[in-house]
Amino acid sequence: MNNVNRKILVPQYMQKFKCIGSACEDTCCAGWRVTIDEKTYKHYKNTNESEIKDLLREKVKRNRSNANEQNYAKILLDKQGSCPFLTGDKLCKIQQKLGFEALSITCAVYPRLTREVNGVMERSATLSCPEIARLVLLNPEPMEFDEIEENVPDIFRIEKKIDTYALSVSNKPERYFWELRIFTIQLLQNRKFKLWERLVILGLFYQKLQIAIDENKVKEIPELIAKYINMINSDVFENMLNDIPAQINIQMKLLKELTDIRVIKGVSSKRYMESLGEFLVGIKYTKEATVEEVGERYKEAYSNYYEPYMREKEYILENYLVNYVFKNTFPLSGEKNLFDNYVMLIIHYALIKMHLIGISGFQKENFNTDHIIKLVQSLAKTFEHNNSFLKQLFDLLKGNEFVTMAHMAILIKN
Repeated sequence: MNNVNRKILVPQYMQKFKCIGSACEDTCCAGWRVTIDEKTYKHYKNTNESEIKDLLREKVKRNRSNANEQNYAKILLDKQGSCPFLTGDKLCKIQQKLGFEALSITCAVYPRLTREVNGVMERSATLSCPEIARLVLLNPEPMEFDEIEENVPDIFRIEKKIDTYALSVSNKPERYFWELRIFTIQLLQNRKFKLWERLVILGLFYQKLQIAIDENKVKEIPELIAKYINMINSDVFENMLNDIPAQINIQMKLLKELTDIRVIKGVSSKRYMESLGEFLVGIKYTKEATVEEVGERYKEAYSNYYEPYMREKEYILENYLVNYVFKNTFPLSGEKNLFDNYVMLIIHYALIKMHLIGISGFQKENFNTDHIIKLVQSLAKTFEHNNSFLKQLFDLLKGNEFVTMAHMAILIKN
């Protein structure tokens, strides 16, 4: 393993993170596919560690299709979807016997994510790790970022690179990535507005931005950003935001349908299924109940339990959104259409909010941050790590013409 001295941009929580091992309430060694890189696979084939040699050869198998240096082999999970090298106290038998350097790239870097922007490495983490979820979500101060210098092991592969100075992006929105990122994060952290108001303003901005891009007016992006900053600093949005109706029944029905699609595909996370069960019981969701009846109970759970508790804790979901923006290099986070990437941001936020409203109805006065951490972590593990589902979800929304600001406002406001 080679180390290279590099500058890294990180959210401050990354410097506090340390795996808590067997004390963790979940495990990263179950519930998803574990890929093995070529170098690690060959090391396993040649090991002389007698206690796990046979298990390695039996449970680590070559990929025979779409294989590459990184996705060279896989670990065959047991019937419960767990890694066969997971010990009874939720530790890794490979690491215990062969050391940290014997871990595959996938196992060694989780939950960290690495990107590179203009030659500067960026490291963040996924909230599917409970300890990361706590560090990210429970800090009441706005998330801050530091540039540090570190010896970086070569196992930290860079998953995405952005070069805003490249000639190929001179007339593309990538040229203004940093301006868009800074504007987005500053707006999300602007506590002059309620969180749902910030998200609506952000959507209106990206709607205008997409129109400018479609009309080949990319170079007007700085001017558009400046215009919205001036509007935010004035009272331009106040009346418009108040006029947006809350359409609870449509919100709950649409989000529940999206959740059903994921559950039908199969969910291995017991923690998520427990949270989903609390959501359904909390709003008394049954096959016999009408949408109006369930919507009314959803509204009651929001008014009686969720809103009173979250009123002083909006920073929790603010932190979620800022981390999402940073780790996904938003707005260059997947789709070529930047407004589409805003839509995916809102879908993630709205799914979390919907579940938590139902869970608050179940827990009532006992609703607290433990329930929030459990839901966000297990939801990230179930939804965010399944790219095929996310694409199916987006295609469904687009096919039904739901990828509009009007529909996003429905999902945002309660």
